[in-house]
Amino acid sequence: MPAHRPPALRIGISGWRYAPWRGHFYPRGLPQTQELSYAAHQFCTVEINGTFYSLQHPASFLAWRDATPRGFIFSVKGPRYITHTRRLREIEEPLANFFASGVLDLADKLGPILWQFPPTMRWDPERFERFLRMLPRDTQAAARLARRHGPQVKQTDIPRTHPGQPLRHAVEIRHESFATPAFIALLRAHNVALVTADTAGKWPWLEDATADFAYVRLHGDKALYSSGYGARAIGEWARRLRAWADGRAAPHARLAAPDDLPSGAQAGHRDIYCYFDNDVKVMAPRDARALMQALRLPMAPEPPADG
Repeated sequence: MPAHRPPALRIGISGWRYAPWRGHFYPRGLPQTQELSYAAHQFCTVEINGTFYSLQHPASFLAWRDATPRGFIFSVKGPRYITHTRRLREIEEPLANFFASGVLDLADKLGPILWQFPPTMRWDPERFERFLRMLPRDTQAAARLARRHGPQVKQTDIPRTHPGQPLRHAVEIRHESFATPAFIALLRAHNVALVTADTAGKWPWLEDATADFAYVRLHGDKALYSSGYGARAIGEWARRLRAWADGRAAPHARLAAPDDLPSGAQAGHRDIYCYFDNDVKVMAPRDARALMQALRLPMAPEPPADG
């Protein structure tokens, strides 16, 4: 990470199109087509979840890019066809299809790509190392990969992207077998972030620093996808995220590799991407705003600093 700028703390929501939010988070009468624009002026980042369920179209990515202000960042969820259906087997063409579907049209608003694995998927060193080696690390590599797409993707003219724009990847695991130092070492070798996920105790919660950024998903601390976060929980998360951004370990961290803390992983400042996914009861926008306030962050996107 460049030394001339402070780490970025980005707090946002997982998705933005939920019917129960209308008339609560979204003002009554707001057209559905304007929901993303409204959300993008409340938060500086959102996760795109539709990419998990099916390939999207270039026109959608262009519309999402144009609906958001300068400085806004999207995280993009990788396809479940790769992680859940193929389970990382024979994924060369599906991976190319994903990057050919229009993801790169987000341009400088493209943030981390999230790869979520099913609870039934266990730690397999060879399979995961092969997968991590396949992931493109910048937009040029992603465009080269995209040109090898299959017939499922109609687009053949892959857009030119910003030269050398880095790509970040994060993995969210849901099986306890991943709580091993070997997995942590592999992620560090590839500078891939391990998602810290609060899942109301259902799946592993790990805080090992494995990349130059941290990725957090808050699904609910008491009831999965529905419970809100009280003031105490918000305060704890604010302190934890601030410590990570400053290059410090949070007290009582839950680590898979507590005896293997390389200075570069734990002592370096990290950008933070944190998303609330407790959307069932309209809690996510409220809690995201509360965490932003606790961190004293601007309540709207800001353009990047010059230089």
